Amino acid sequence: MVALRLDVRLQGRVDASDVVQEGYLDAMRRLDEFIRNPTVPFYIWLRFLVGQRVQEQHRRHLQTPGRDVGREVSIYRGAMPGASTSAMAARLLGKLTTPSEAAVRAERKLRLQEALNSMTPLDREILVLRHYEQMSNGDAALALGLDKSAASRRYTRALIRLREILSNHQGAISEE
Repeated sequence: MVALRLDVRLQGRVDASDVVQEGYLDAMRRLDEFIRNPTVPFYIWLRFLVGQRVQEQHRRHLQTPGRDVGREVSIYRGAMPGASTSAMAARLLGKLTTPSEAAVRAERKLRLQEALNSMTPLDREILVLRHYEQMSNGDAALALGLDKSAASRRYTRALIRLREILSNHQGAISEE
């Protein structure tokens, strides 16, 4: 969850395992609070705490003028794309080995990232929760604050929407 959500521009500054450890420390400090009032399953609560740590790292390194990672200049490459859709696209495509396969993969990744960017954040989030975090529909509903039936409908619509976007994109490429 952390590796997928941590902005790629932070890779040299923040390690995903450190963020997870900070979340676990928060959980230890707040465990009595959870035990007194367990409104969601422990996993969802722990995920929420770790998610707060991810947000904190983004604020610290991406939104603070003096520490803004966007002000850094790399001698190896330029600015990187946004993390969430880029990471999703890369994971959906897997790894190919030959140079021609790598070129095809890069093109597919760009198309897939454009498709994901055109979706709503909630549609992307339900896909991430169900496919990458491997949550059940019930757990995804709890994480998003939705009813189970609403989460199920949202997930189905997100899959259909992604398929439509990719089909329309493929049709536009064929016409060129």
